[in-house]
Amino acid sequence: MAGPRVDDIYDQVKAMAVSFRLRPGDRLNEVALSKELGVSRTPLREALNRLVAERLFDFRPGQGFFCRPLDAQGVFDLFELRQIIEVAGVRAACSKASDKDLLSLRDELYATGIDITGLTVEEAVNRDEAFHLGIAALSGNAELLQTLTRINERIRYIRWISMSMDRLHRSKDEHKRVMQALLDRDADEAARVLGTHIAKRMDQVQEAVRQGISSIYMDGPDVISTRIIEEAQT
Repeated sequence: MAGPRVDDIYDQVKAMAVSFRLRPGDRLNEVALSKELGVSRTPLREALNRLVAERLFDFRPGQGFFCRPLDAQGVFDLFELRQIIEVAGVRAACSKASDKDLLSLRDELYATGIDITGLTVEEAVNRDEAFHLGIAALSGNAELLQTLTRINERIRYIRWISMSMDRLHRSKDEHKRVMQALLDRDADEAARVLGTHIAKRMDQVQEAVRQGISSIYMDGPDVISTRIIEEAQT
């Protein structure tokens, strides 16, 4: 049974996988990783098996654990699934959420999620995720919320890339429009705006993956996550 120690290892290795500090497609060196974390291989393997179940790692019999690949089709599929789940979630939130909870989400959005100038890319993506997960939580469906959380973890690095080169003014405006549609209980408008906001074309995903792989092997992922967001040009 997993104990606190395995949970801690799981959290550490997951953070390394999500940020691609463990490079995509590489075979994991369990001996080196266990030494780096200061743990034995038994709890490490237990943590890795949990991460395989979440599809953050692959396990190949006779070969060991491998870091998840960074391929455009796989990333595109995750964005498409995210769109489907979030559209369903925002429709449910329109009918199920209380007025009090919707106003609380609006207040949190305007307090922390509108102006991201001066934040790092990682901080900005965290705030964006918080808003989207807040909507999913108001759907009242715990499985939907958990699934979206897992998807976010698997696409977070690509979202860092996108945030570092993307459309900040448009993104902020769309958040406001989704929030207003929620307050108006207009499920069709909320679904339309949110669906458009999340959608990515394959060429956009391919470019983000290309830049992501370049960053991993040339500069390291921390260069992207710690980049400061400057005021967007209108």
